[in-house]
Amino acid sequence: MFTGIIEELGRVTAVEPSGDGLRLTLHAPKAVEGVHHGDSIAISGVCLTVVDSTDDGFTADVMKQTLDMTTLADVAPGRIVNVERALASGGRLGGHIVQGHVDGTGEVVEVRPGEEWQVVRVAIGRELAPLIVDKGSVTLDGTSLTVSAVSDASEPQQWLEVSLIPETLRATTFGERAVGDRVNVETDILARHVQRLLAFTQTEGTAR
Repeated sequence: MFTGIIEELGRVTAVEPSGDGLRLTLHAPKAVEGVHHGDSIAISGVCLTVVDSTDDGFTADVMKQTLDMTTLADVAPGRIVNVERALASGGRLGGHIVQGHVDGTGEVVEVRPGEEWQVVRVAIGRELAPLIVDKGSVTLDGTSLTVSAVSDASEPQQWLEVSLIPETLRATTFGERAVGDRVNVETDILARHVQRLLAFTQTEGTAR
């Protein structure tokens, strides 16, 4: 489990084919402090398992399903990524509960600079839209953010907006995000559970 509070910006140093997946090697010195084989580290919101590590980085395997669902399919050496280690027992939950299980990707469609912040609008699929609410939590590229605006349900293209403070722009990859960039989206776990429960409730009601 993670919190969506990014610990460092890592850099992809190698990408090797591995069956129908990939093996990634990343430079992330802070992330490997005290790391062990089998530990979980989130890379731009994707929970990966450490299979090897050095003093300044680690290697992880990425399976095909993950490549199909996330932006890691486009990863290449030199790519800067958000890095967060799994939450330690007794640690502070500074963001919100994040699993590192990406629901899909969105596309940056607008970036509006402000005096003290930057508003980013991300287009999302209609299947994700019901799980995102104004002033609720969302994880974009592994970063815990508060939704500042959402599209109306009647709009053909669904979207969400987040307002980013200077610290977020400095400490994460959002400082370099531009229109056309894809981002990993993880919706709030509570919203997903409620949606699943409602689906069964409605099905049982119809069956009666």
